[in-house]
Amino acid sequence: MLQLILTMALYLLMVIPAGNYLYHIAAGKHTFADPVFDRVDGFLYRLCGVDPQRPMNWRQYALTLLGANASMMLLGYLVLRLQAVPLLNPNGVGAMGRSLSLNTIISFMTNTNLQHYAGETGLSYLSQMLVITFMMFVSAGSGYAACMAFIRGLAGQTGENVGSFYADLIRITTRVLLPFSMLGGLVLVWQGVPQTLSGNVVVDTIEGARQVIAMGPVASLEIIKHIGTNGGGFLGANSATPIENPTILTNLIELYAMMLLPGACVITFGKMVRSRKGRGLTARCFGMEGRTVFAAMGILFVIGLALCFWAESKGNPLLASAGLSQSMGSMEGKEVRFGIAQSAMFTTATTSFTTGSVNNMHDTLTPLGGLVPLLHMMLNVVFGGKGVGLMNMIVYAILAVFLCGLMIGRTPEYLGKKIEGREMKLTALCIIIHPLLILAFTAVAVGTSGGLAGVSNPGFHGLSQILYEYASSAANNGSGFEGLADNSLFWNLTTGAAMFLGRYVSIFLQLAIAGSLMKKPFVSDSAGSLHTDTPAFPIILVAVVYIFAALTFFPVLALGPIAEHLTLFA
Repeated sequence: MLQLILTMALYLLMVIPAGNYLYHIAAGKHTFADPVFDRVDGFLYRLCGVDPQRPMNWRQYALTLLGANASMMLLGYLVLRLQAVPLLNPNGVGAMGRSLSLNTIISFMTNTNLQHYAGETGLSYLSQMLVITFMMFVSAGSGYAACMAFIRGLAGQTGENVGSFYADLIRITTRVLLPFSMLGGLVLVWQGVPQTLSGNVVVDTIEGARQVIAMGPVASLEIIKHIGTNGGGFLGANSATPIENPTILTNLIELYAMMLLPGACVITFGKMVRSRKGRGLTARCFGMEGRTVFAAMGILFVIGLALCFWAESKGNPLLASAGLSQSMGSMEGKEVRFGIAQSAMFTTATTSFTTGSVNNMHDTLTPLGGLVPLLHMMLNVVFGGKGVGLMNMIVYAILAVFLCGLMIGRTPEYLGKKIEGREMKLTALCIIIHPLLILAFTAVAVGTSGGLAGVSNPGFHGLSQILYEYASSAANNGSGFEGLADNSLFWNLTTGAAMFLGRYVSIFLQLAIAGSLMKKPFVSDSAGSLHTDTPAFPIILVAVVYIFAALTFFPVLALGPIAEHLTLFA
């Protein structure tokens, strides 16, 4: 328990200055790094032939984002199909198949990083760097850019300018993602993570056998996969292997790297809204609105962490009845160097911050322990990736003020703008699309031979495997219950569709909400206004999130992890 408390306390100390720095970047304010990076940015603008000062409305911003991402998908797909060429391919890896290439390129461009292949045998070094690592930067930057445009729409005055996608993408890359990755990558190399272009190493083990140890540019990929909340591992076993995550220090670096910027986006939101509203400094670090959202996300995270830690600490009753000690908890699929506490923390964080990186095998979690990452991907509001969780939580905040407004008979307001029919229709669509993708694709999978062919466990856990795969895809998380045999035409195409729709449909709808609110005039505050910056509102927000989750997901959860838990402990 002390490990968990100290880990979270240190995170709070780091996220505040990171949020302040991110706010200065988003708002175009001066930072200490401007003398260097302004020149770098200017060169990139000239090289790409773009005007960073050209204003964009929400439609132009969304279409530019989609067009840029689509062009990179096409180039990445070609590299994967041609990776058999002897260029940075010392291990002789062959070309990736068509359906797997399509799934992979969608996965990494949508910041999902769902892997239906093992990285050490499925990709050349050229693909690892030119496709995987590159798209980890671009997909993270695209998500951040969409979030900043969304915040500007909520916090802006009347008008249509939500900023420039090119400026947002380049500024977050040059000022945050690249320098943070360089520093973090050097620390990982210091701790023993490989960074080399030499081929795999064959060694003699102490048992007299011969073992192939994967090598390559691991550290550079490892750090951006966490800072960018990407999650795709250089190796199939991801951060559970000592090659990617050798020590407790690297484990903490990777944990904080995936948690830092999503939390900082919430603080940035609070500061930008506070600046617009012209309030006094009533909340020194977060801003009142930012503090409200951060508190709601924090409550959801702590509840999930407590349940996961408790469930894994209880152990497996079947093993206990067989005479095997469970004093350490359920250690199946976990690394001894991390134990229950850091495994539960990593599991909860990677699915709350939509990273998808794993330091233990989620398929071997206890039923309730596995319920937590599954539920957090279904909620998709617990911090999320680069701004994704914030955007989704704001949508729930709009729903919450609408419901509360109905109760007191007033037109709902949020951030000084009236919430009317158009905003509520867009909000309803945005909230419904996520469970629709998860449940519809799950239904197709359990009703077809192609879907059932990949299930490796019968009964309740088999349903959990399918449900987890589509929840991970729709939430753009990327982790999986790896007992599922998912490298098939059916799984590659259906998860690819879930990832694509889960990413871009949500972004379009959320930017449309921001664009609609941006045009509206501010309304004056009155005694009947529902204040969203009070201590009560986070509780209301958490209740709305859980109620909606129960209405949409409880039946299928009851057939999966809950039924498995009741059977196991019966």
